[in-house]
Amino acid sequence: MGSRSRNLLCKSSSSTLLFLSPSSTSAQLRFNSFTPSKRRSMATQPSSSASSLTTNDTASPSPSPSPSSAIDFLSLCHRLKTTKRAGWVKRDIKGPESISDHMYRMGLMALIAPDIPGIDRDKCIKMAIVHDIAEAIVGDITPSDGVPKAEKSRKEREALEHMCKLLGAESRAKEMSELWNEYEENSTPEAKIVKDFDKVEMILQALEYENEQGRDLEEFFQSTAGKLQTEMGKAWALEIASRRRKEG
Repeated sequence: MGSRSRNLLCKSSSSTLLFLSPSSTSAQLRFNSFTPSKRRSMATQPSSSASSLTTNDTASPSPSPSPSSAIDFLSLCHRLKTTKRAGWVKRDIKGPESISDHMYRMGLMALIAPDIPGIDRDKCIKMAIVHDIAEAIVGDITPSDGVPKAEKSRKEREALEHMCKLLGAESRAKEMSELWNEYEENSTPEAKIVKDFDKVEMILQALEYENEQGRDLEEFFQSTAGKLQTEMGKAWALEIASRRRKEG
């Protein structure tokens, strides 16, 4: 799975789908979902006969997860809320941020970032939410753990595959896999922006811990030096560095 052409495609297990028809006086209900390439919709339609309540065995897999699969997936993702970021834990930071704390603020970064021609903001937001999702299983592996980069990537891909199978919904799992791979491979302009958000969020958090806990976390600032890829990322990092000098 080293390229987008080998993205994970996880299919749901076969099952019979049941669609409940609204009454003839009810408004038609329509639920919209989004993929990186186009907008799709799934609607419930009033049926004229009982035969419309069932689907045959050749029906396409549902693009959305079943309630059971959705709750199983979300329960696994709960670990992202309870697993603390390892870099802060190893430096004895009090009340360190969780993995989901980190991803949430990255999502906000994508939401408020200035418009850039050719950049899909929605994809950036989704990618920020997905980029560390495999850590729900493997945890936050840091360079100090001594795990080779290729082995770390293998573990995370296996974890993502498991999560896709748990989710079950083909289109949702495919989208999640594609976003994760784009980020991992740094293969698109959106991935480069989100990679910068990852570093900028870390140094912003380091500045906050320095101010709140009187710590010197210079190593985190040094670890990102010269590694930002976008003008926006560089500008935000310079703003953080400027505030650090003033507050120091």
